[in-house]
Amino acid sequence: MFDPILEFFSEITSLQRGGLLALGLMFFWIIEGFLPYRYLNYNKFKHASTNILLTLTTILVNFSLAFMIVLTCDFISASEIGILSFFNITAYPILSLLVSIMILDLIGAYSAHYFQHKIKILWKIHAVHHSDKHVDTTTANRHHPIESVIRFLFTLLAIIISESSIEIVFLYQSLSVAFSQFNHANIRLNDKIDKMLSYVIVSPNMHKVHHHSFMPYTDSNYGNIFSVWDRLFGTYMELDREKIIFGIDDNYDDKNNFLKILKRPFRKS
Repeated sequence: MFDPILEFFSEITSLQRGGLLALGLMFFWIIEGFLPYRYLNYNKFKHASTNILLTLTTILVNFSLAFMIVLTCDFISASEIGILSFFNITAYPILSLLVSIMILDLIGAYSAHYFQHKIKILWKIHAVHHSDKHVDTTTANRHHPIESVIRFLFTLLAIIISESSIEIVFLYQSLSVAFSQFNHANIRLNDKIDKMLSYVIVSPNMHKVHHHSFMPYTDSNYGNIFSVWDRLFGTYMELDREKIIFGIDDNYDDKNNFLKILKRPFRKS
C-alpha cells in the first residue's frame, strides 16, 4: 500500500521537495483567510516576505547537507545496528515505517526543540522563531540558519538510532513541514475537533500555547507531528486562546527586518 509513496520519496528531487513546501504554504495561507484563529493587525505580505527569506535559508542548509543524510542512511543500512534490526522490525514493512517516523519525530523534532529551550546558547538562536509576534503558517520555517544546522544534526542522530531508509527520511521531512505549517497556521478549528486531534497530533490550538510570551507556557508543547511526546514527558499544557500573547518578552525589537533577525542571537543581553 505504501510502496508507491516510498518509491516516490526514494527518487524525490530537491525541486520537488521545494515544490511540496511551497504548495503547503500556499494551501494554509489561503485557509487562514477563511478560518482565522485570530484577526492579526499586520501587513501580511511584508511579514511573509521576511519569514520566506528565513525559510529559504533553511532550504539552503538542508539541501546543501542532504548528501550527509544519504551517506548516513547507506552506512546504517549496511551496518544494521539500529533499532529496526535490533528488534527485527524490518520484517514488518508497515511497522518499520511507523517506528521510523516516530523515532525521527521524537529525536529530530521533539528532542531538538526541547534542548533548544533548555540550553541558553541554543535558546538565543531558537528565539528567532519565537520572536514572531504574528504567528501564521509562514512562521513554521522561521528559523535562524544555525538552528537549521542544529536540527539537521539531530535528524542524523535519529537516522542512526532508528535505522531509517532514505525514502522514509524524505517522507518524514515532507510530513514534518506540512504538519508544522498546519499547527502554526492562523486557522481556527472547532474547539472539540482541535481537542480530539491534539490526542494524536499537534493541533493549532496546542501549538499556539507554545508561542505564548510567558513561562511556563513557552516551555511546553514541543511536539511537531505527534502530541504523544508532550503528554508522555509531562510538557503538555493548555491555555485559553484569548490569553495567548505571541512573541518574546524582551527589549529587542527586530521590526521584522531580515538582517536584524539574523543578528538577534549575537546581540548583547
